[in-house]
Amino acid sequence: MSWERDPLWAKTRLFFQCAFNTRRDDVTFGLWCSLGLEMLARATLASVSPTLLALPDNQQKNLLHVVHKESELRFPKSIAATQVFDLCKRMFPVFSEEDQKVAFALLNQRNAELHSGSAAFEEYRSSQWLAGFYHACRSLTIVLDESLEDLFGEEEAKFAKEILAENRDNVKKEVLSTIAVHKRVFEAKHPDEQEAAKLEAEELGQKLSTLRHHRVKCPACNCTATVQGRPFGKEHVTHEERGEIVVRQAVSPTEFSCPACGLKLTTYAQLETAGLGDHYTRKTTYSAEEYYGLIDPDDLDLYLESQARDFREYDNE
Repeated sequence: MSWERDPLWAKTRLFFQCAFNTRRDDVTFGLWCSLGLEMLARATLASVSPTLLALPDNQQKNLLHVVHKESELRFPKSIAATQVFDLCKRMFPVFSEEDQKVAFALLNQRNAELHSGSAAFEEYRSSQWLAGFYHACRSLTIVLDESLEDLFGEEEAKFAKEILAENRDNVKKEVLSTIAVHKRVFEAKHPDEQEAAKLEAEELGQKLSTLRHHRVKCPACNCTATVQGRPFGKEHVTHEERGEIVVRQAVSPTEFSCPACGLKLTTYAQLETAGLGDHYTRKTTYSAEEYYGLIDPDDLDLYLESQARDFREYDNE
């Protein structure tokens, strides 16, 4: 049984080939798409490490199978599909909460189709999930450094991109309209109120910047606002001349909030449309003692006493 990236990727393409060789109004179209999406997610996790797919057990037999060590299992078990999509959301910022919701919805319909007498995909029409499905697939192919053409083929990829472009246009209209409304409301305030709100926003932005928020200018009122996001990629560690250690971590923005006019954006697509989708870097400075967990020589006696006390308490249990 192979849980490597390439065999999973090959099977993913096979499942999608079966799907796209099926009529869109056939119930098996949704079934094949749901199977392909799960396999794509598994391939994406395997691109980091196949061990992520092993179902934990007391003796780590499933993990031993993955790393090709001695294992008594003939049929090792992998994690459930729900765990696969949950890990993708936690590990890959580009795989958004919306992508996860689409994946879960298709998974639920697939389970109903396979494990009950209901015609689940006859009731769950493709118009209800196709755009989100294409978006989720594109998110995962980005992580794999592949393209929709590699995944679907030229013709289907072209169609998928057209669907995604239409969907993004809807987001753009909604976001631009929301920004315009908040701008009008803010500009209708008395100048003194505007200035007070601007100063309060500046002070709050300064405070939040120490709590891992990133300061930006609000596209509606031009006051100080903040975005938050999820870290991704490797940390970059540098040693400064003064002995400090600086850790820089890339962050993908996911939420925006402006205290001055009340504008809020809650998805990456919305932030991207508003011109706030740029990734930023989070910088954290440590002393050598903090970073490496070193002990100050002046505190050595206190540390040893603490360790001895902990040992005695453990020994008495």
